[in-house]
Amino acid sequence: VQLVESGGGLVQPGGSLRLSCAASGFTFSTSTMTWARQVPGKGLEWVSRIYSIGSTAYADSMKGRTTISRDNAKNTVLLQMNSLKPEDTGIYYCVMGISPYGIKGQGTQVTVSS
Repeated sequence: VQLVESGGGLVQPGGSLRLSCAASGFTFSTSTMTWARQVPGKGLEWVSRIYSIGSTAYADSMKGRTTISRDNAKNTVLLQMNSLKPEDTGIYYCVMGISPYGIKGQGTQVTVSS
């Protein structure tokens, strides 16, 4: 299993970022995929999830400003984040499965700061 995240960076409050995860080594199309984040001073937090059938779920803190999507032809899962806040700062991980503690990639750093 290999998961490679990209798209993080430094953005001002209110800005947007689109994170991407390239997956390989397993049957992506039948797998639930999760985005989680490690926030400084806190544990691992679940951010969003997309099921194999395309249904989605979001943490309360991300609802209304985040969209998760997947492209089964490209084995890719995307996380579009808008209206970013300083408290969104952290390392974002793409995770195979439902639990945020599953197999994950190396992460991509998101920093929201003016």
